[in-house]
Parts: sequence; structure tokens; C-alpha cells
Amino acid sequence: MNQELSYIHVKDFTTQSGFHISTLQLSYQLFGLELGTAPVVLVNHALTANSLVAGEYGWWNQVIGKNKTIDTNKFTIISFNIPGNGYDGLLIENYQDFVAKDIANLFLIGLRKLGILQLHSIIGGSLGGGIAWEMAVLNPDIAQHIIPIAADWKSTDWLIANCSIQEQFLLNSKNPVHDARMHAMMCYRTPASYKAKFNRSIHEELKIFNIESWLFHHGKKLQKRFQLSAYKMMNHLLRTIEATNSENYLENLSKIRAHIHIVAIDSDLFFLAAENKETYKELSKTSVEVFYNEIKSIHGHDAFLIEFDQLDKILRPIFK
Repeated sequence: MNQELSYIHVKDFTTQSGFHISTLQLSYQLFGLELGTAPVVLVNHALTANSLVAGEYGWWNQVIGKNKTIDTNKFTIISFNIPGNGYDGLLIENYQDFVAKDIANLFLIGLRKLGILQLHSIIGGSLGGGIAWEMAVLNPDIAQHIIPIAADWKSTDWLIANCSIQEQFLLNSKNPVHDARMHAMMCYRTPASYKAKFNRSIHEELKIFNIESWLFHHGKKLQKRFQLSAYKMMNHLLRTIEATNSENYLENLSKIRAHIHIVAIDSDLFFLAAENKETYKELSKTSVEVFYNEIKSIHGHDAFLIEFDQLDKILRPIFK
């Protein structure tokens, strides 16, 4: 299957805030079997990722590929770029006019334009998982399986607070992407993860702690490949996840016709396992087919990009 970027032009789109766009470019990539010949899996990417989910340089290529957890010999894989992530050249300066629900709507429009009326599954980590929840509420019949990983159906106060601090870096720092990324790494990992990796060791050449060197490295790495407006957009979307309002969330989530597979991480500091357990507990009282799985890891939020053996055991039965 062609792994080059393809494009859908969405006309006359209005965001939740009332911002009107005459034409918007929605880019995507396909992997695995030819569209129309196999069940389709939609993969929603996380904050600094993109539609390149498989292949040699795919960011999730340990999960998606030939004979892997999501087998490209059996499925068609589609992944859209979140508009404004910069991977397709599209940058959005007025990022505050958009929320996560707008992205979910755009993805649903994109699927319809491709003639995809139902998916085998929607799977996504972090922001991508939040958008999966949004899509499932907007169209309860869109997929057989919804698989939000290290995610939630809403942005909590804690998440909003962290995103707000990120935005201050992005607006006020002399090296905004670099410095925001350094701070973000403190949210994506845990104290135990850092102790196991560095244990107060020193970088002999730089004469600083290795944890400091590592943070500087990640700041520089993202600065080279990610544009400021893209980071502003993605960070803003992360704080706007609200598949439904909190007052009657159970009523709206229980309308989802898919099997919902919640995958949390016990040490996640970003999307707390306790929040996901509460959602599972309450949804279990309804007619929804809901399942809860938990990755055990010292690595925090990033464990969905690290603990591939555990992820495989959770996901493989869904994609067998």
C-alpha cells in the first residue's frame, strides 16, 4: 500500500467556536491491505507524532506492521494528521479557535469522504485516545472497538494546569519549543523512571548530571523537527478534550455501541489510572461492553511507547 501522504479537501467547515474555514487540507497515510479489501483500523496520533505510524520510520512500528500486534497482512491502517501538526506543511496560527472535538469531526468527515462507514477499531494514545473518545460520542456506531490508551474522555484540572504551563513556555521563552519540551518530559516520565535510568550519574564531558543532559537533548531534538505553531496547536488541543460534559457523561458515553477497551498505565502522571478506573466502574453499570486493562510500569505516561510486550498482550486478542 502506498505510504505517501494523501489529501482530502474539507469545504465549509465551522469549528465549535464558530470559526469558518472555506477549505481545509486533511492529510492521511494508508498502510497494510488496499482500502476496501480488509477491515480498517484508524490510528490517532499523539501530541508530537504524525500519520507515519508504521514502516521503517513509523513511530509505532513495534505495534503496527507485518505479523505484529496490528497486522498489516490482515488490516488496512489509516492515520490522519491532526491539522496544524506541521507534518503535511499545514500550520494553524489561530489555534485557540479549535478544540479536540473539531479534530474528531474532521476525522469523521475524512472517513465519510473515503467511503469508510464503519471501522474495525479506533486506537490512539494520549491526545489520540482523547480524540478516539470524541469520535465515539459524535458517532456511536463508527467502530466495533474503541481503544483509548493512556488517555481520557476529558481533560482533567491537572492536565489543563500542565498544558497552561506549557503554553506559558511557548509564549514567553526565548527557546520556546526546547524549554516546553524539557518541562513536558517531567510529565511523561516518573521519579522512579529517572532514578532507574540515571541514578544521579554525571556526564563527564559536560560536567552536569546525565538527567540534565538528557532533558537538553530532548529539547534540542524536538526543536529541530517541530515548529512552534504546531506545538501551540497540539498543546491547546490536549487541554480541550471533552467528549461530553461531566454532569451527564455516563448518559452520553453509554450511547457508544462499540466495545470500549480502556488501557491505562498505573504510573501515568498525565492521564491518571484512577480516573480511567472510575470511568470503567461507572460504564460497567450500563449496557456498554467496556473492558479495563492496566500497563504496569515505572515509566509513566510514556509507557505506551515503551512497554510493547504488555501492550501486545492487551491488544492482540482484539486484533486476532
